[in-house]
Amino acid sequence: MCRHLAYVGPEEPLGRLLVEPPHGLYRQSWAPRRQRYGTVNADGFGVGWYAPGDPVPARYRRAGPIWADLSFADLARVVRTRAMLAAVRDATLSGADAEAAAAPFAAGTWLFSHNGAVTGWPRACTPLVSTLPAEELLSLEARNDSAFVWALVLARLRAGDEGGQALADTVTEVAGAAPGSRLNLLLTDGDTVTATAWGDTLWYLARPGGGTVVASEPSDDDPHWREVPDRTLLTASRTEVLLTPLKEPTDASAPSPAPGPARAASSKEPRT
Repeated sequence: MCRHLAYVGPEEPLGRLLVEPPHGLYRQSWAPRRQRYGTVNADGFGVGWYAPGDPVPARYRRAGPIWADLSFADLARVVRTRAMLAAVRDATLSGADAEAAAAPFAAGTWLFSHNGAVTGWPRACTPLVSTLPAEELLSLEARNDSAFVWALVLARLRAGDEGGQALADTVTEVAGAAPGSRLNLLLTDGDTVTATAWGDTLWYLARPGGGTVVASEPSDDDPHWREVPDRTLLTASRTEVLLTPLKEPTDASAPSPAPGPARAASSKEPRT
């Protein structure tokens, strides 16, 4: 349960993407317009961004609400980037992990966020524990459902899966183990943005001048915003957006990784 946003495109200040829009992520922390679950995202926030010439992103995260951080707006005003991922958090369950539980999670060149909740956490995910090496479980950054979902995604990325395949298979696996889960996932490596719409809202904006924004909800009233259908995988670059239907788990009582999304049913969204 949160709001998140990712961007790839021409260099922009963080503040222009997060703070300045009339309904940007900063405002969504206390006044989201399309959030279906929860009302206030005050349990932490974070932003990760890529500096020129450095493939490993920097992160700035805090345990409290974004509006209470007196330094963030000034930081966002001067930091510029060609790719970023940010989130404001409404915790599924309260915990003691502080900023470690706030997205984005990171590993190598990757940034990740989860908007939603795993139904029956943590018991429902017990069958999935055996799919992860013990080292991965012992090194989880936080003890919440989002960190566990990130561990599942990351294991697939490290095994060689592309971002879209890793997200699609993880969503199918978790949804099979925990039916009714909301699994809007957001992933970037600084060049592309990959996301799933599964149980909550997801929108994208293909800017006419170049650049793509993918977000839980529109940050302004630009008529170019497009809603992503539920049960859809989105893959976006700076110049195009590809939408691919996701498959439902075949047997919720026996979860297992599903094959990748049906590429033949993909649709490419032209930039106008």
